[in-house]
Amino acid sequence: MIKTLLVLMLSLFSFTILAQNKEEKVRVSPKAEVMQVVGFTEVRIIYSRPGVKGREIWGGLVPYNQVWRAGANEATKFIFSTDVLIEGKLLKAGSYSFFAIPGKNEWTLIFNKVADQWGAFEYNESQDALRIKVKPEKGNMQEWLTYTITKTSDTSAIIRLEWEKLRVPFKVEVKL
Repeated sequence: MIKTLLVLMLSLFSFTILAQNKEEKVRVSPKAEVMQVVGFTEVRIIYSRPGVKGREIWGGLVPYNQVWRAGANEATKFIFSTDVLIEGKLLKAGSYSFFAIPGKNEWTLIFNKVADQWGAFEYNESQDALRIKVKPEKGNMQEWLTYTITKTSDTSAIIRLEWEKLRVPFKVEVKL
């Protein structure tokens, strides 16, 4: 009995020491998630939120005319529980990584079939499920990258990528 108690105490002590030595690091670009039901469709966005931190974002940290993960760390992920129309184009229900090709006056937004990717390092255009063109808009200063979903009717919503002084909106429609 004493031997068992001693082993148990030693194990607990060792576990406590190991737990104290484990260094957990706070993500510089914290993970976030937003979800909105539109009609009967669940629209979910999982992403990481980089900060501006005094840096030049557009044409600097995020180069123009190059594929960008539309966030930080893992590629941003969109999940649609049913088929949707993105700017009038069909996108099947499922999970997609989300990329963008920013331009000064026009952006290409990309839904890629490989949902789980780190950054854009292994991005493969042949796996794109949908590409759309949209116009960026000027906005108020947004320090941390944010995605918003604004329901505009029972069957539609506007999704916006918002960062620095730029907003990139696109329309999502569902069927009832």
